[in-house]
Amino acid sequence: MTYDFDLFVIGAGSGGVRAARFAAGFGAKVAVAESRYLGGTCVNVGCVPKKLMVYAAHVADEMEQAAGFGWTLEEGHFDWGTLIANKNREIERLNGIYRNLLVNSGVTLLEGHARLTGANEVEIDGQRYSAKHILIATGGWPLVPDIPGKELAITSNEAFYLKQLPKRILVVGGGYIAVEFAGIFQGLGSATSLLYRGDLFLRGFDGSVRTHLKDELDKRGVDLQFNSDIQRIDQQADGSLKATLKDGRELLTDCVFYATGRRPMLDNLGLEHTGVELDERGFVRVDDQYQTTEPSILAIGDVIGRVQLTPVALAEGMAVARRLFKPEQYRPVDYRNIPTAVFSQPPIGTVGLTEEQAIEAGHKVRVFESRFRAMKLTLTEIQEKTLMKLVVDADSDKVLGCHMVGPDAGEIIQGLGIALKAGATKAQFDETIGVHPTAAEEFVTMRTAMR
Repeated sequence: MTYDFDLFVIGAGSGGVRAARFAAGFGAKVAVAESRYLGGTCVNVGCVPKKLMVYAAHVADEMEQAAGFGWTLEEGHFDWGTLIANKNREIERLNGIYRNLLVNSGVTLLEGHARLTGANEVEIDGQRYSAKHILIATGGWPLVPDIPGKELAITSNEAFYLKQLPKRILVVGGGYIAVEFAGIFQGLGSATSLLYRGDLFLRGFDGSVRTHLKDELDKRGVDLQFNSDIQRIDQQADGSLKATLKDGRELLTDCVFYATGRRPMLDNLGLEHTGVELDERGFVRVDDQYQTTEPSILAIGDVIGRVQLTPVALAEGMAVARRLFKPEQYRPVDYRNIPTAVFSQPPIGTVGLTEEQAIEAGHKVRVFESRFRAMKLTLTEIQEKTLMKLVVDADSDKVLGCHMVGPDAGEIIQGLGIALKAGATKAQFDETIGVHPTAAEEFVTMRTAMR
């Protein structure tokens, strides 16, 4: 049978664009449909604008530290409108880059909402297209609990476009998005509270990392409220919001920001016209090669609910393109030892197993930890501490996990990710000469196991 396209990609986010570009490069006839914005969540309402706002928040730290190095600065003034305008300009530039990447690769870009009308057919604005393979890469969408007044709350989607910086903000959630935005708003001058229904945020991260970040956020003045949850939100006469908690307490704020998870974006996608099935969590069910229960349809990225990180979606997109159109270059995505960062304040970098995961997996572990005040802070009054931690298999000496909380954690952990991927041992860490004076050298100078 002759099709209009060899591959039709629904969603022009990181994974979809990567799959489309490389498939076209391998000689396939490819189309991409996008109804919102080129670049997906990461470029528009995720990693990129978030990191720009993290940089903005860090300026306050630099100004505070300047006096210790002999600088006398006039009192700074932060303008939210300038930050948002400059951020928007950069995002528009990146949108253009994504457009050029697709078009210059020979991909047909269709801007509109794509809906499946069959196993090999997609409809956009009344026009139908056939494809041998269809790739769902529609990403995720923020979740807000169904409580009275939920329409008064915002999510990460709206946070990047607020007209003004809230004087008071209530961030709800315990994942990385919640702690990142709590740090951003606190750093930019908002009185910030972080509510989480559990005992401690960042479930799934190493226990030492979680407690260390809690201590540092406490020092920074973030109001941490654990074992707390909102029952309802009400608008007040002066425009402020009243959040009534399940324990009966009432909190007044100017903004309620929910970061309580994300759902797969499957709205009006037409899955009912196909054999595609969802798993028990509501994500698209796929096999190890990203094929759904409908043989002609594949899915990657946040919509399959595996590891919801941009570089993982990129790797999955590459794997799909290679398997379909360049099978001699195909290799499966390795989900082990994926380095990742949380751009909290201070930031987290982590790769490999946590101490808890290593023990649960049956390893006999040796744990190395170091907590210290960074050299940059020794001329200041700031008491922030950096944490570095290694989890080592006691029998094989293999390093199972590296964890850090402190400045440049994301930059440092990238190199350690290569070491863990290569199977480095603690002895090899010890034999590596450190770069002095840096924080990073602490990872190769920890000699005595704490436990």
